[in-house]
Amino acid sequence: MKWSEIAIHTTNEAVEPISNILHEAGASGVVIEDPFELEKEREDRFGEIYQLNPDDYPEEGVIVKAYLPVNSFLGETVEEIKEAINGLILHNIDIGKNTVTISEVNEEEWATAWKKYYHPVKISEKFTIVPTWEEYTPVHSDELIIELDPGMAFGTGTHPTTVMCIQALERTVKEGDHVVDVGTGSGVLSIAAGLLGAERIQALDLDEVAVHSARINIKLNKVHQRATVSQNNLLDGIEGPVDVVVANILAEVIVRFTDDAARIVKQGGHFITSGIILQKKQEVKDAIVKSGFEIVETIQMEDWVAFIAKKR
Repeated sequence: MKWSEIAIHTTNEAVEPISNILHEAGASGVVIEDPFELEKEREDRFGEIYQLNPDDYPEEGVIVKAYLPVNSFLGETVEEIKEAINGLILHNIDIGKNTVTISEVNEEEWATAWKKYYHPVKISEKFTIVPTWEEYTPVHSDELIIELDPGMAFGTGTHPTTVMCIQALERTVKEGDHVVDVGTGSGVLSIAAGLLGAERIQALDLDEVAVHSARINIKLNKVHQRATVSQNNLLDGIEGPVDVVVANILAEVIVRFTDDAARIVKQGGHFITSGIILQKKQEVKDAIVKSGFEIVETIQMEDWVAFIAKKR
């Protein structure tokens, strides 16, 4: 079977919304080629050394790639993707060079291309994310393993915004907590909350693809008896009190439901937000504080910011 590879040269800020656009267009997942990956120190955990090729990465910006089946509708689909990406400008999102290229690959090349990008990654003090096809032996007895299949939707959980959210959950979630995960995507944050001992987890997403993907990943990681996944718009209709609300979504969306988060989070509970590009940091911070939270910690990684806020 033939597949069409669509590659968009853009900015870090636009990675998340463009990834969502590609998923909605029918892509089963995305590859993100960020030159920052070339600078990361990597441990050889499995007796093999792999080397990233600098030629695969742009000198500036980020390349987001997705794979779509070659069919009679492909031309229309690509045009719709381009139009949707251009529409991000209306939301004050910097889309950078926004060059779009199309190439054809066969199914065997596509399957192999996925795997060269994904390896087990220790993302915090406790958590390691492991692709489902990798054999991995925990290094420490208290290490928590999250298994994900990047061939599903919404990446591998190693994007800085996700890493910061998981680090924030480590510092806030306690045994028996009730956690709400807004914009769950792959379900990785709900899985992390479950492994940290949360008793009840509500994973919410407006996208049907995300809901399906999250359910599969949550079951794979054996937290499905405590986690429910629902199609829902932000916190509409969700009742409290809850201990933690976590949201890894765009800054423009976060500021729309800080009041709802304050409505359902119990006094002393936490509101964790990520997906915030550095330029939008103050705007989100002001909205969170105005809704009745106190910022107790700010985490920054690359050009991204996350907040841990406590209900006053």
